[in-house]
Amino acid sequence: MKLLSVNVAGPLHAPAYTDAPGNLTGIDKRPAPGPVEVTPPGPKGTGGSGLAGDTIGDMRHHGGDDQAVYAFSREDLDDWAHELGREPANGSFGENLTTRGLDVNGARIGERWLVGSRVVLEVTAPRIPCRTFAGRLGEGGWVKRFTDRARPGAYLRVIEPGQVCAGDAIEIVHRPGHEVTVSFHFRALTREPELLPRVLAAGDALHPQARRNALRRTGG
Repeated sequence: MKLLSVNVAGPLHAPAYTDAPGNLTGIDKRPAPGPVEVTPPGPKGTGGSGLAGDTIGDMRHHGGDDQAVYAFSREDLDDWAHELGREPANGSFGENLTTRGLDVNGARIGERWLVGSRVVLEVTAPRIPCRTFAGRLGEGGWVKRFTDRARPGAYLRVIEPGQVCAGDAIEIVHRPGHEVTVSFHFRALTREPELLPRVLAAGDALHPQARRNALRRTGG
């Protein structure tokens, strides 16, 4: 299991497909040429990306400590290549980390990864596709197609900061015993809301909004 690339983006002006303030988006991520510093960015709404030099255009819905880093596997990008008719580059789905050999969607909420020798990240939530993502790819019906696949990639919080770079090894250093994987959580939030009460088994590692959604479903 390893990190193929670390992807960051400068601000992109894209009024055609983003509702972010100033019509700025950071979805156009490209592999960084060297090590990138990873730190907790702060609360959502005030903190952006956990990666130095990376842009979050819409901090109301993206970024902050519980969505500090976004990971997507090269294997899933390759699967999409057949449907898209083109080879998506690392970072083209807006991911900060493009991985190889790691089951990102099978990761459990609260699972922790050691990246390189120092950085520890914790899985918090699946990525939910948005208008900006669809507009960037320029694919008709993209939100539905991505949702149907139920392989959304994972948001992570920063437990131990440090530097990461392409080629770093990834090691799973903690794997909870519950059933709530990234894909399971995504299905609960999208097509199968009846699963939401079971999401609570992930405990304190849950993204706060996911916890609120699940508690509303249970009447808690």
